[in-house]
Amino acid sequence: MLDKIIEYDKELFLFLNNLGNENWDAFWMFMTHKLSAIPLYLFLLILCIKKLGYKQTLLVLVLVALMITATDQLANVFKYGFERLRPCHDDTVFNKMRLVKSYCGGKFGYFSAHAANSFTVATFFSLLFNKSIKWLPALLLLWALIVAYSRIYIGVHFPLDVVTGICIGLLFGWLFYFLFCFFRKRFSFFINY
Repeated sequence: MLDKIIEYDKELFLFLNNLGNENWDAFWMFMTHKLSAIPLYLFLLILCIKKLGYKQTLLVLVLVALMITATDQLANVFKYGFERLRPCHDDTVFNKMRLVKSYCGGKFGYFSAHAANSFTVATFFSLLFNKSIKWLPALLLLWALIVAYSRIYIGVHFPLDVVTGICIGLLFGWLFYFLFCFFRKRFSFFINY
């Protein structure tokens, strides 16, 4: 059963990866780069300061740092625990795929930390501001989906790596949002003054 799932995953990867063309490569390389999200992060920081004030923004910053660290470290545990090769290191697909990057990256790829990190940020801030800024969750979801798909496009993750990263990101974003709510309520005497 697992072998069949992995085979379907490889077939889907080859289909999605080979949809790309050189005209779009620069866009997807930009979207997959961590620094491309800096304008979004600055916007979210300004939004936090404006809507929550400095003390709650400090709490958000601490929780987001812990959240990203947690997803990154869990991704490393999975990568070295499962030892599933990245597509660009997998001989069964390498000759049929497009590697857009000039280098492949680490040997193992299950699960995608990029997908997990983008979805954890999108989930956390969507829950935080969904009542006050109705369009923000859609924007964040679109951004997270683009980042997640970019990993398949450039040839460094299989779809299952990305889907697992998305699920982990959704879970961690939700958990850390509830941690934020807990700390805000528990320490309201400090945060609100």
